Amino acid sequence: MDTVMEHDQASVTQFESMFLAALSFAYFAKTLSGSYMKSTITQLERRFDIPSYLIGVIDGSFEIGNLLVIAFVSYFGAKLHRPKIIAIGCFLMSIGTFLIAMPHFIIGRYKFETSIRSSVNSTNNLPPCPASSSDLLPAGDKSPVLPSAGCVRESSFSMWTYVLLGNVLRGIGETPVQPLGISYIDDYAREENAAFYIGCVQTISIIGPVFGFLLGSLCAKIYVDIGFVDMESILITPGDARWVGAWWLGYLIAGVITLLSAIPFWFLPKSLPAPVTQLDSKCSPEQSCFIRDSPHREPKYRPEEPTNFMEMAKEFLPSLKNLFGNPVYFIYLCVTIIQFNSLIGMVTYKPKYIEQHYGQSASKANFLMGVINIPAVALGIFSGGVIMKKFKLSIMGAAKFAFGTSLLGYFLSLFFFAMGCENSKVAGITMSYKGVDGMSYHERALFADCNSGCLCSGKDWDPVCGENGMTYISPCLAGCQSSSGSGKSTVFEHCRCVAAAAGAVIGPGPGNLTAAVGHCQDRQGCDRVFPYFLALSVISSFIISLGGTPGYVLLIRCIKPEFKSLALGLHTLATRTLAGIPAPIYFGAIIDTTCLKWGYKRCGGRGACRIYNTTAYRIVYLGLTLGLRTVSFFLCVPGFLLLRKHIRKEEKSALANGGSEVESLRKEEANSLSHDQFIRTLDCNPDRETRL
Repeated sequence: MDTVMEHDQASVTQFESMFLAALSFAYFAKTLSGSYMKSTITQLERRFDIPSYLIGVIDGSFEIGNLLVIAFVSYFGAKLHRPKIIAIGCFLMSIGTFLIAMPHFIIGRYKFETSIRSSVNSTNNLPPCPASSSDLLPAGDKSPVLPSAGCVRESSFSMWTYVLLGNVLRGIGETPVQPLGISYIDDYAREENAAFYIGCVQTISIIGPVFGFLLGSLCAKIYVDIGFVDMESILITPGDARWVGAWWLGYLIAGVITLLSAIPFWFLPKSLPAPVTQLDSKCSPEQSCFIRDSPHREPKYRPEEPTNFMEMAKEFLPSLKNLFGNPVYFIYLCVTIIQFNSLIGMVTYKPKYIEQHYGQSASKANFLMGVINIPAVALGIFSGGVIMKKFKLSIMGAAKFAFGTSLLGYFLSLFFFAMGCENSKVAGITMSYKGVDGMSYHERALFADCNSGCLCSGKDWDPVCGENGMTYISPCLAGCQSSSGSGKSTVFEHCRCVAAAAGAVIGPGPGNLTAAVGHCQDRQGCDRVFPYFLALSVISSFIISLGGTPGYVLLIRCIKPEFKSLALGLHTLATRTLAGIPAPIYFGAIIDTTCLKWGYKRCGGRGACRIYNTTAYRIVYLGLTLGLRTVSFFLCVPGFLLLRKHIRKEEKSALANGGSEVESLRKEEANSLSHDQFIRTLDCNPDRETRL
């Protein structure tokens, strides 16, 4: 008999390990592809010539996919074959990821806007300042250019729609992984293993974004049409506002990884034999200790009970009513929704903020996010669990700790306002052609006496750097009369606007000044501030993350155990619906208001932004992020009052049923939590604590 039990226990342990490995790999795949999406924000903007708010719509479409199915998957999926449902979800995620990459193979080669025209079979360029041209607009003329037949065909169905649909499919597929995976571990893992298993999964979910941003950094260095163009002939570099990396390559890699993660789940059973420690207890697999509304601990159902769809459907609305009738859960939900708005908007556009504000390339911004910020967050989450265990924080203590760390991180984040950079010196946009500072949002400001003899277009974005350290929108607007060299080594000569700004006499001659291809990189003050920005970013991310684990514990401990899966699913649903969907959209729309120069599509219409007002960008981005967190702090005050009232109510309720209940409840609140905080804290038999 003992031999049979040992054999069964060994089989259970084997399946536990298999499920742990499979779920960890699925977490890695989903977080890798999700973080890679964040890393390609600017690449997608430039490739499809769309503004930031549309990127926000694409990013939020992942949450729309979750919204469609998460409540039903969380509730009904817990009663069905959970491993196979997770496998189907991973398969859908991979299909969605492949769909995101598909436009690259349909849309054709990337053609960035440029005014530099090379003569046929010659290294000599045509004059950048033409006296007459049939295809260039006169200064100030805003007549539209008629699109070609190819433009009409291309614009009939926007290619970014495929990216949006693919991201929706990713969201649908990701839905069952967290609620069903975590609840499966908690239901069937042995008491002593559950905490370790959940800790492993959560750790892997942090490693995924690291590799996602590093993959984004690698792909951003590679030109979008690598292998099909001569890189020596490309005039732009990774730091240029028109550069587009091989964004599609990372999605193909992420899609393959996600597809592989689906395979192991097909070979796992629907359920496992209950561990010995659970069989000896009166608790069901779905039951754990919590802040109770009543002293009764009987579970509402057991996962192994026969499934009746109609009965489950009838129980759904009463279960929702019970959850939202819990004031602590409701306030917690409101606070996390507001804080997630701040967090998601900040994280979505942080790589772009580093690019635009501090003049870093997309590759470097993604690399820094992957190797500095994400590890700091992981360390903070882990340290938060260690602190809770060491100091044996109660539920109220956990709530105060989470609030304190969030408030400290908030005050540290205020210093970001002081770490600003000056705007780039761009003639006609951030300063006049004579070198006087002053913002201009009007196209006519691009024209001056020094380029009046040239028929230039104000819609071009083909920046050149003059010897005077000022950037000009194009060689034509810089008043350059001739050029030499080819490709990235092209030099524009006799640039009258460069000479005018330098105080020289306008026109060719001894006062001749030149301009080189590309944006001027002379923001020395910004380079000095950037390391301090990174250091403060790491410290504030670590401190805020310290409260992540205690905050999650509060969510688990304020609900009845039979509503565990539903409560987690609804929390995810609410935060993604009311934060994940709108936050990237309105953050992007507000960031768009700070754009100083928009690019234009080949077929007409406004494209992606080329340069932002650095000061305004910093104010709206940081102001919106910290403003939302300020609102959430005000909601925490009634939250603490309700939590204290709820705990006292439970103590009185337990007292009415005997002193043993009070002792059990107080011991429960004083018990420490490590990674076990995520789902289970104690065995439900109160005598077990005495034995330990």
